[in-house]
Amino acid sequence: MAKTDWNAHAANLLKAELKRHGVTYAQLVEKLEKIGVEEKEANVRNKLSRGAFTAAYFLQCLQAIGCHTLHLSAANGR
Repeated sequence: MAKTDWNAHAANLLKAELKRHGVTYAQLVEKLEKIGVEEKEANVRNKLSRGAFTAAYFLQCLQAIGCHTLHLSAANGR
């Protein structure tokens, strides 16, 4: 069994939810601002490309886009 790349898995989950909710990175920045999280689009893009972000940031993004359920297997097809 291959070793799981957890950073990539987290980034893929978040990207999938953004796509599912029809939210672009620019729109995510606006939605984050509404919940008190200041971020630049370039920073969002970098965090998601690296998969390097905190669990708190992950939850903030999900909250900002209105995601109330998350299917953990959605991003890797398992």
